[in-house]
Amino acid sequence: MTIAVSVNNLNFSYPPARSKDQPRQVLNDLSLKVESGEIFGVLGPNGGGKTTMFRILSTSLPATDAGKATVFGADVVSDPSGVRRRIGVVFQSPSLDGKLTLIENLRTQAALYGVGASEAEPVIADAMARLGITDRANDFVEKLSGGLQRRGEIAKSLLHKPELLLMDEPSTGLDPGARRDLWDTLKALKARGMTILLTT
Repeated sequence: MTIAVSVNNLNFSYPPARSKDQPRQVLNDLSLKVESGEIFGVLGPNGGGKTTMFRILSTSLPATDAGKATVFGADVVSDPSGVRRRIGVVFQSPSLDGKLTLIENLRTQAALYGVGASEAEPVIADAMARLGITDRANDFVEKLSGGLQRRGEIAKSLLHKPELLLMDEPSTGLDPGARRDLWDTLKALKARGMTILLTT
């Protein structure tokens, strides 16, 4: 089986807020492996280092301390662009623009990834169909329920056809029905071969 994510003895400390304070260590020899095609959950309390690990794997936080992390063999430190090509990211905080329609958000995201308009339309259509939101394409995001917005976030993360989907506390703020919908969506993506790593 292919290893999608490999984390070996990863350590990370935040610098002290004041000169007299000590650095705050949040990751201490963290090691894990995620196989291709599985849903892997990282569980833990607030402040346990889950989001720090997520930020390191998504290359939004440089891993400056000891240890190593790779995504499909690409090192997060020495090959961050190689990692970014392989991942889709769903952040805990909403990233869709509420004043735009769902499809306008997705077209903007595709353009940011350098996907041309003619190439983007079928990719966007496929992502919306996968997530059951095709009929909401022209709705303003601010008018969508939390569950539909979360599906839009996931659709946005799939436009460049990543191999790994990273999700930071994806069920935050969702009601029980929307959480069930989210898990059904993730199971459907797994069935299509997507690897998913999430924190909760």
